[in-house]
Amino acid sequence: MAKLYFKYGAMGSSKSAQALITKFNYEERGMSVWLMKPAVDTRDGDDLVCSRVGLEAKAEVVPAYFDLLKAFLARKPGETSVIIIDEAQFLTSEQVDQLRLIVDDYDVPVICFGLRTDFLTHMFPGSKRLMEVAESITEIKTICACGAKAIVNARLDAAGNVITSGEQVFLGGNESYVAMCHRCWRNKIKSQQEQE
Repeated sequence: MAKLYFKYGAMGSSKSAQALITKFNYEERGMSVWLMKPAVDTRDGDDLVCSRVGLEAKAEVVPAYFDLLKAFLARKPGETSVIIIDEAQFLTSEQVDQLRLIVDDYDVPVICFGLRTDFLTHMFPGSKRLMEVAESITEIKTICACGAKAIVNARLDAAGNVITSGEQVFLGGNESYVAMCHRCWRNKIKSQQEQE
C-alpha cells in the first residue's frame, strides 16, 4: 500500500539532496518519477530543484491554484510510479489533501520534503496539513553551531542579526538563513535586544 510521506528538517538539513537521491533511486529501478516544486520557490530557477551539494533536476512547477489530483488524472495510466515534492511547506492545504487522495485512491506513493516551521517557529500551511494527514513523518536532522539539534530556521539581516518580524515567505539561502537550536536562537535575540 502506498503512503503519504513528509520528510522535514531545518534549513541545510539536505532535504533537496534527499529528494533528488530518492528520485534517482526510483529511476534506477525503471520507475517514473513526477518531481514537483511549488511556484513560490524561485530561488534556484523556476523549474529546478537544486541541493547545496550540487545535485539538481528539472521539476514541474506547481502554482497555488494548481489542482494536483486533476493533473495526476490527466497523465497517462501507469506514467507515475511515485510523486516527489520539494519545498512542500509551500503547498496549500487543499493541495496536500489532493495528494492524500492520490495515495488513497490510486495507490501511488507521495514523498514530500520541506520545512516544518518558518523563521518565527510557526508552521507553514502545507507542513501543518502534512503533519495532520501523512502516514510517515520523518525528521531530517541537522545541527546548530553549538552542536545541539537545530530546529529553528533563523532569518538573518545583512549584519547577521536574527530577524523577528516580516512576511512568512522570504526566499534565501545561506546568506539569509541559518539553522539554530531553540536556545541559541532565543539567546541571540535576547543579546540583540540588550544591545539596542
